[in-house]
Amino acid sequence: MPVKNNPLFAAIPAGPADAALSCFLTENQEQFSDVGRIAIAYSGGADSTALLLAAARQWPDKVIALHVHHGLQDAADAFWQHCQQQCEVWRIPLFEQHVDARHLPGESPEDAARVHRYRALADMAHQQHADCVLLAQHADDQVETLILALSRGAGLPGLACMPAVFERHGVCFARPLLSVGGEALRNWLSEQNIIWTEDPTNQDRRYIRNRIRLDVLPAIAKAFPEYRQTFARSATHAAHAQILLSELAEQDLQMTGNPPAIKALQTLSTARQANALRYWLRQFHHTAASTRQLEELLRQIDACQTRGHSIDLKIGHGVVVRNNAVLQYRPQ
Repeated sequence: MPVKNNPLFAAIPAGPADAALSCFLTENQEQFSDVGRIAIAYSGGADSTALLLAAARQWPDKVIALHVHHGLQDAADAFWQHCQQQCEVWRIPLFEQHVDARHLPGESPEDAARVHRYRALADMAHQQHADCVLLAQHADDQVETLILALSRGAGLPGLACMPAVFERHGVCFARPLLSVGGEALRNWLSEQNIIWTEDPTNQDRRYIRNRIRLDVLPAIAKAFPEYRQTFARSATHAAHAQILLSELAEQDLQMTGNPPAIKALQTLSTARQANALRYWLRQFHHTAASTRQLEELLRQIDACQTRGHSIDLKIGHGVVVRNNAVLQYRPQ
């Protein structure tokens, strides 16, 4: 029985996820005006459950659910079984991929799981010919990202937080729920007697995001009740500023050449050199320099006044070196 003819599904009234999705589609009309198949990253949790229902109403019979089985905890099989049961009730096609999300020594477990998750979602999206994968991150997740970025001394790319639409592994990803809080989604699901799974690790304060959500956000909410909206505005301002800096970097790299000529770089202010080099490393070599590495690179460029002066600085999985008159990045 298709979604639009399913009485169980039709009996569920619209909720905050529907409203957020509607606003998102209004703001991104051109990209989503004629979609074929839409995939939802469905973990079984409250946020992805609300998004799955809203998307299935928005695009009857065009929605599929994608589940990534991390295998990182004993409950992973139960999460998958729950997703199977719910999708069977709602007549929504469900696809699963197992991943080995164990992290390497020195690697963050959260970062490792995220990398594997995006790759698995992209693989399934390609296999099922989905036009876009919708993710259920919401306003609270955006605030957590901003606070985490501030705690790490991030620049504008970090402060811009999570973009609403982006591409990874050749797949379109979108976050239509960034305008709604997680509590509103859970309250609505409870009112409709819709069950979801709770990840037990969400209460584990060993993870910094959990400490932010459990300890920091309640204090901020008490002091600044409208923090979601104001923090989101700050993230938007940072994103706009980063766009301008990227455009400036493109102009400067047109002048310096690619790879950039050292003498041409030296004609720029230190701030513009740093901006151009960040863009060059990120855009053309898919790596990023730490603040300390970038400061050292700028120092070496400034000191490069003779033909015999060498530059050799490890950044990411490679080195930036001087090759005659230009800088080069050599992967290792």
